[in-house]
Amino acid sequence: MGKVSPMSIKYLIRAKFTANGVLEKPDVIGAVFGQTEGLLGEDLELRELQKNGKIGRIEVEVETVEGKTTGKIEIPTSIDKTGTTIIAAALETIERIGPTDAKVEIEKIEDVRTSKREFVVERAKKLLEALHSEGPETKEMASAVFTGAREAGLIEYGIDKLPAGPAVSSDSEIIVVEGRADVISMLKAGIKNVIGISGPEVPETLKKLGKEKEITLFVDGDRGGLLVAKKFVDAVKTAYIAQAPSGKEVEELVGKEIMQSLRGKVSASEFFKSSEYQRKEERSSDERDYVMKTGKRGRKLKFRPEHSRRNVFRPRAEPVKREQVKPTDEEKQKLHEFYEQIKDSRDALLLNDRMEVMKKTAITNLLDTLYNAERLNRQVYAIVMDGIATTPIAKVSERIGCRFIAARNFSIDRETSVYLLSF
Repeated sequence: MGKVSPMSIKYLIRAKFTANGVLEKPDVIGAVFGQTEGLLGEDLELRELQKNGKIGRIEVEVETVEGKTTGKIEIPTSIDKTGTTIIAAALETIERIGPTDAKVEIEKIEDVRTSKREFVVERAKKLLEALHSEGPETKEMASAVFTGAREAGLIEYGIDKLPAGPAVSSDSEIIVVEGRADVISMLKAGIKNVIGISGPEVPETLKKLGKEKEITLFVDGDRGGLLVAKKFVDAVKTAYIAQAPSGKEVEELVGKEIMQSLRGKVSASEFFKSSEYQRKEERSSDERDYVMKTGKRGRKLKFRPEHSRRNVFRPRAEPVKREQVKPTDEEKQKLHEFYEQIKDSRDALLLNDRMEVMKKTAITNLLDTLYNAERLNRQVYAIVMDGIATTPIAKVSERIGCRFIAARNFSIDRETSVYLLSF
C-alpha cells in the first residue's frame, strides 16, 4: 500500500463521529472505505488514492461511554483543494458504522502548509537581520520580514517605556530623537545609543537621563523640530542640538545624511542664536500673521513682509495649527460606509468637503499621493484607509487641511489636529 510523504501533504481532513453502539477502530476505517466506494468515481476512489500515495494513513480515535461511541477521523491528502473537499463531503454521507447508526461531521479542512509558511517568515526575519541588507520587499510575507528586521534591537526604556536602542543604559552619551520611527531610522544606521521622546510632553525618564548623561537632541528640519527643541531644552539639560536638513524628518534620512547632520551639531545656546534658527522663526511668524489676517492660502501667492523685502511667503510651507473638530453623526456614518467599501482591499480613499471620493489609491502609494496633493495645493477633507495610519501620514494630512482620518488602526507618536476614527 502506498504511503503519502509528510513533505507532500497539502491538506488534513478533520472529522468527528458519534454512534449508538460500541465500535473499534477497524469498524470506522472499514466504513470510510466501504461506504464511499463507487460514490466518487475512479479518480477519487479512496483505496486507489491510498495505493498511489495521494492520501495517507487514516487515523482514528474512539471513546466509548455508556454504550455510545464518539471519536475523530483524520485523513491527510496531497491532492488538490477541490478533490479534498469532495472526499470530505463524502464522509458526511456515512450513516452506519459497523452494526450501529452513526453520524459523521467535518470539523475543518486544514491547510498544513500554513505552519510551514509561518516558519519561513520567522526564519527569514532572522536571516535578514544577520545579513543587514535590503532586498526587494513584495507582498505580505516580505513585508513581515522587513518589519521584523527593521525593528531589531528596539527596546522599551525606563518607567515611561520609551522606544530606545540597546546602548542607552551603558553609554555616557545619548542621542534623543522625537519618536519611535526616528529611533528605528537611527538603529538602521547602526546608532544604538538613541532614545525617543515619544509624545508631546517631555517624559520624566529623559529628565533623569539629562542629569546622568551627555545629551544630544536630534530634531526634524522643520518648524515642528524647532518647537520640540525649545520645549525639550527648557525641561532637560542638553549639551548639543543637531537638526535634519531643511524640510526633512529624521525618519526619512539614510545613514550618510544622519551622520552628516550629527557632525553638524552645536551647543544649545549656539543653536538658538544661529541666523538659520532666527530666519525660520521669522518666516513661520510671518506666515501665521498672514493667514490670521486674510484667511487666504495659495500655491502662487507671494507675500513680502516689511522687514524683509527678499523673503517670499509660501503658505504651504508649514501647517496652520488648529483644534481637532469632531465629525458629525452624518459624517461618521459616511466614513463608516466608505470604510466598509474598501475593507480588506488595502486601499485608501481621499474625500472632499462634500464627502465625495476625490481619489482612490493603494495604501502603499498613499503617502506619495498626499505629498502630491500638497504640492498642487489641493485640500483633502478626509481620508479613509484599510490599513494603519502612521505619523508621516498624520503630518502631511495636517498640512493639507485634512480633518478626519478613518483607519483600521493607528501608529502615531505625536499630537495631531486631525480627528482619528478606528473601525
